[in-house]
Amino acid sequence: MEGKADIQQSVVKLVAAFEEHCRDSISAQRDKQAGSQSQQLPTFPASQSCSLTREENEKDQQGRRGLSFKCLRSLRYKICEDNWRRPQGLGLEPGSQEPEEKKIALELLETEQAYVNRLHLLDQVFYTELMKEAKTGKTVPEEVVKMIFSNISSIYQFHAEFFLPELQKRMEDWNRNPRIGDVIQKLAPFLKMYGEYVKNFDKAVELITAWSEKSPPFQELIADIQKRKVCANLTLQHHMLEPVQRIPRYELLLKDYVRKLPPQSPDRGDAEKALEMIFMVAKHSNAAIAEMERLQNLWVVYQRLGLENDIVDPSNELIKEGPIQKISTRNNSTSEKYLFLFNNMLLYCVPKVIQVGAEFQVHLRMDVEGMKVRELKDTEFPHTFLVSGKQRTLELQARSAEEMNDWIKAFQDAIDRKEKRSETFKAAVHGLDTDTPALKTEELGRRAPQWVRDNLVTMCMRCKEPFNAITRRRHHCRACGYVVCARCSDYKAELQYDGNRPNRVCQECFIFLTGHTVLEDREGKYKGILEKGAAEVSSRSLLCSSLQLLDKNGKGGTRGWFVIPQDDPLVLYIYAAPQDVRAHTSIPLLGYQVRDMAQSESRHLFQLAQSRQVFTFMADTEELKQRWMKAMARSAAGITHPEEEEEDAGPCDEAE
Repeated sequence: MEGKADIQQSVVKLVAAFEEHCRDSISAQRDKQAGSQSQQLPTFPASQSCSLTREENEKDQQGRRGLSFKCLRSLRYKICEDNWRRPQGLGLEPGSQEPEEKKIALELLETEQAYVNRLHLLDQVFYTELMKEAKTGKTVPEEVVKMIFSNISSIYQFHAEFFLPELQKRMEDWNRNPRIGDVIQKLAPFLKMYGEYVKNFDKAVELITAWSEKSPPFQELIADIQKRKVCANLTLQHHMLEPVQRIPRYELLLKDYVRKLPPQSPDRGDAEKALEMIFMVAKHSNAAIAEMERLQNLWVVYQRLGLENDIVDPSNELIKEGPIQKISTRNNSTSEKYLFLFNNMLLYCVPKVIQVGAEFQVHLRMDVEGMKVRELKDTEFPHTFLVSGKQRTLELQARSAEEMNDWIKAFQDAIDRKEKRSETFKAAVHGLDTDTPALKTEELGRRAPQWVRDNLVTMCMRCKEPFNAITRRRHHCRACGYVVCARCSDYKAELQYDGNRPNRVCQECFIFLTGHTVLEDREGKYKGILEKGAAEVSSRSLLCSSLQLLDKNGKGGTRGWFVIPQDDPLVLYIYAAPQDVRAHTSIPLLGYQVRDMAQSESRHLFQLAQSRQVFTFMADTEELKQRWMKAMARSAAGITHPEEEEEDAGPCDEAE
């Protein structure tokens, strides 16, 4: 009994922390009203409820993002215990000798009836009334209400019109046909619709909190509904947890039902099959929670890195991140760096001095493939280890032996996983060589190849980069039949077996069939437009110097290094510093108007204007200002060649 009470109390605290997090974000008046009411938490069978008092000194200090997922995971673990179940036999006649499996079936029916009532509250009360008010335009947009409740209407309709009536009909006919496995088995596939609801849950909670702050009528309407008797003094967020908890409860009830069935029961086969199907649905729901959390965490990391095109990939997995000391081999000193270790690459970063859209600047990207890591025995620099890869070798120092071991383990795990995938790839290719021989070289393009099946490979068979459903999809080379990525198959060659029509082929087949070499600068077309080193561009520029880009109020702004390159004279590139390897902003100058502004002793201002877009710049001197206005005016007019009478001085003004 003590164990049961402890588990129940821990669930109470968890849900209380969740509700308090949501309540802290809305108005003080709502907080005052909620503080004067006792909070009530239902026991996990939706047909019962109990009144509990929240401990005043406990408050969850975690941020908004991630709390609901933690809550879901914790509740899921609690549901895995049997303590949420009501005592079996409740509602039966005293002294009833009903079989155990029938008691569980009745419990399933009773909890389903209570669950349908809760769904009715969500769909027909909360959703319907909020949508009605939204259509008046006085509370929130209709789309916000739809996003909050996701597909709750479909879930309610399924349970109210199909699942519950089927269970009721079967229990009424139990004496003649004592089984429920076939009913659940028939309807279980439809429960996969819960995946969409679970994925949307975190966003729904954030929307409720945000719009409660923005729209007092929205907040008041929710508060009014929550005061009704049918809500049992529980919040909307608490009721919205019910669908998330329902699938694990089905699984536990069915497990108990199968365990209590007699060996020769006619329902055993169907019940076991139904349990397997429910297990897969629960796994699908749990995977949706984990995947959504992974993508959200990954997106936060990408934002900190500036959302660079060659880094953002939803298939990546962040393994470890943290600060580290880089040991310099030249001056025997250390400097603070920051590492992001993914499943396929290491990003070696430094904090940005001027944080314009990013917290870190990526100085080096190292592939995990071919990487090695080992500890170094250095008396001068303790807790050091060596990371060597294809691109570079780094000597790194951790703050403690424990931290060093954690990094080495993380690196080794990433390396082992990459090698395992490579071995799978090699085994697949080897199997293809033995079982289905590839075309001989002299037959390439003359005979149709046997295509490698998509499910046999997980990475491009040329560059070995992993496939994903969004940015690196599978393609087949029409000459050799290999599964390759878009980048490795961005070539066309005439194939004899297809009437000499041009077909998509990989780079290797393109070179063999056409005899053409691939241009070395072909890689450049995949680089981002901002990936131009400041020092390199400045050495070949029409004009470059330090300027200050003012904000809309003209009182402050960002000082940086501004360049108009000779090879791209219609674009202005803005760097945070003269030695940066990547610009943080670019402005296409074509079509802009250059405006002079009133001169003062300390401010030399001019503007670029086009339609409603206006940029205000401040130069260090009047002379520099005039040079920039002249250069920008020429670029805005589409003049790409410098004047013949240009001054002998270099294009860059070394004002720094």
